[in-house]
Amino acid sequence: MDGNGRWATARGMARAEGHRRGAHAVRRAVRAAPALGITTLTLFAFSSDNWKRPQAEVATLLRLFGDYLRSEWEELRRNGVRLSVIGRRDRLPDALTAAIAVCEAATARGPGLHLRLAIDYSARDAIRRAAGALAAGGEPSADAFRERLGLASGAASAPDVDLLVRTGGEHRVLCFLPRMWPDFQAADLAAAVAEFQTRQRRFGALPAELPSRELA
Repeated sequence: MDGNGRWATARGMARAEGHRRGAHAVRRAVRAAPALGITTLTLFAFSSDNWKRPQAEVATLLRLFGDYLRSEWEELRRNGVRLSVIGRRDRLPDALTAAIAVCEAATARGPGLHLRLAIDYSARDAIRRAAGALAAGGEPSADAFRERLGLASGAASAPDVDLLVRTGGEHRVLCFLPRMWPDFQAADLAAAVAEFQTRQRRFGALPAELPSRELA
């Protein structure tokens, strides 16, 4: 869920207002998903890299997460939505971890949509911990690793991803070309690199806080 701050800035609003409007978009997506045949919806709300953001903005985000959980759990339960939060919890405020526990318990038997919120989540960290947990036992099966990955993420595992949606208009590390690989030329590679140089990878921080970077 990308672009809250830029959405607000483009409209002359404080970044915090963009995050508040983003919570409304969460509600719309959760309500719409079941009718579209979606059984598992994971919303990446707060990356572990987002701790790099200004302290005031981080505090606003964490408060909004708690407000969402406290205001929405009854509707989620009524609509059969089961909520899980994936990611670390040891760095979250006590009030937020309490709200997570209440919402997860209240919706645990939901037979419909499985809504997963990723908060203080790092895929790399989850993979590292899952691999470490299995390292002593030899090469694991795919199912065993998937189970461990779910445990390392702080929640039960989910089905493999069918569709990944990123809002905000940024492509980051992906460059999609209509050209087939046998036709790929040196000029295509040069064009892709040149286009990449126009992008700004923020790694969870805001632009003013980033060091200069080189192409790796």
